[in-house]
Amino acid sequence: MSFAWTCTATDGAARAGVLHTAHGEVQTPVFMPVGTAGTVKAMTADSVRATGARLVLGNTYHLMLRPGADRVFALGGLHRLMDWPGPILTDSGGFQVMSLAGLRQLDADGVTFRSHLDGSLHRLTAETSVSIQDKLDATITMALDECTPFPATGQQAADSMALSMRWAARSRAAWRPRPGYGVFGIVQGSTIAALRLESVAALTAIGFDGYAIGGLAVGEGQAAMFGVLDYTTPALPADRPRYLMGVGTPDDLIGSVARGVDMFDCVIPTRAGRTARAYTSRGVFNLRNARFADDPRPLDAECGCPLCSRHARAYLHHLFRCEEMLGPMLLTWHNIQYYQDFMRGIRGAILERRLDAHITAVRARWTEGDEPR
Repeated sequence: MSFAWTCTATDGAARAGVLHTAHGEVQTPVFMPVGTAGTVKAMTADSVRATGARLVLGNTYHLMLRPGADRVFALGGLHRLMDWPGPILTDSGGFQVMSLAGLRQLDADGVTFRSHLDGSLHRLTAETSVSIQDKLDATITMALDECTPFPATGQQAADSMALSMRWAARSRAAWRPRPGYGVFGIVQGSTIAALRLESVAALTAIGFDGYAIGGLAVGEGQAAMFGVLDYTTPALPADRPRYLMGVGTPDDLIGSVARGVDMFDCVIPTRAGRTARAYTSRGVFNLRNARFADDPRPLDAECGCPLCSRHARAYLHHLFRCEEMLGPMLLTWHNIQYYQDFMRGIRGAILERRLDAHITAVRARWTEGDEPR
């Protein structure tokens, strides 16, 4: 089968669609749980599936360091290794390498870096990044790019974007076509409109199966991020999926979907699950707060996850206060469930062409806050 995205409905700039891959179909807009090192932290593959998630993310940088791409390949690929037969998107590793301040050296060909684990020396180029993702058996391969830091001068942003476009062409040339597999390019250019549009033109000239928008959620703020989306997404091919990398909060998601984005990933729900922060239909709660110590209610009455259907808020509060590992496990499951339910609600609203009303209602409930006991 061919790798393709088909649009099923629109509501303003927002789109609902279906991503067709070698490892199954995915309804969009979609939020991908992050499985950086071959696992969504604190969750089994069965529990991730139970939330309704159909597409997860892995990471080239972390997996190349351990267990190693060759080992993953020898063990049957990432799908088999992590018990995930569905589609997997792998980040190219560029963002993680660029974050290694003092441990990496960038040049026109690629980047040389030292592992944050043991200081061992490694080399990542467009070709090696794609090769590693191939060995992992990534359904969706990402082109290697440099994530432009924020803030950046106009010249820094231009040089960084131009380097990413050269790497994008090399990544596309190195990628091995297979039925149902795809490769995405990444738009860069900081918050400078002319650079973003130049990047879009360069990537579409190369030709990719999907287009990611990178270099956002790096400190520019939500208003600036939405401003970039306002002029970037309309310039992208209408028949290809659009992926906003590393974003974000539920409010980020609804604002981005309304601007034409189809795919998202972020560590927020899993990281929050490990630090007692709960995402709910009534807003964000800190379960360490003393007000939950005697609260017999479910965390979110609208959620059907094991935490909400079987346990009280008081129990979760107790688990975190005692530092029991079950607390992060249950809350991570809930947060992933909330994000999946949240995206299903958005898809349904687009299909029924009532997205604006849906967003207004969702935000009103966040503003109202928790229901009184």
